[in-house]
Amino acid sequence: MARPFDAKYFSARWFDCFSMGAGSAWCILSGMESLLLGLGIGFVSGLRAFTSLAALMLSRGVGLWGIVLGVAALGEYVADASPKVPSRTAFPSIVVRPLSGAVAGWFITAWHGGSPVAGAIVGAIGALIGTYGGHAARAAAIAKIGALPAAVAEDAVAIALAALIVTR
Repeated sequence: MARPFDAKYFSARWFDCFSMGAGSAWCILSGMESLLLGLGIGFVSGLRAFTSLAALMLSRGVGLWGIVLGVAALGEYVADASPKVPSRTAFPSIVVRPLSGAVAGWFITAWHGGSPVAGAIVGAIGALIGTYGGHAARAAAIAKIGALPAAVAEDAVAIALAALIVTR
């Protein structure tokens, strides 16, 4: 698997697309796959802002940043269970989650040979979907199973999705 910012890997992907023609099926599918991964990791950012970034950095072996973001993600899991934490749809969370999704989308799309700018856009869109969709799902889960089990279930979903996406 390519490491972050591996110039040989990206040059080879670009050359393959160029030599086969930008409209070739391989280039379109490769670009679409990277955008779907960007949308998915953005969705994870909407559920938990630090989980997506921590998963990306830890999966690529980006040492200190991976550890810092992993600790931040753990802190977010603990804080999220507190009733004193404001809603994810309120400021500043509604700004932080799409920013996290944009950064995560940028990285995962670039690492898979797609357009980083398009990855940032779909990552931010995925984060907004995850923010509002997660909010609705969490409210429904609280009504059925209670606040703490709903928070833990959402954490588990975010971790599982992040693991699934970053291992692609």
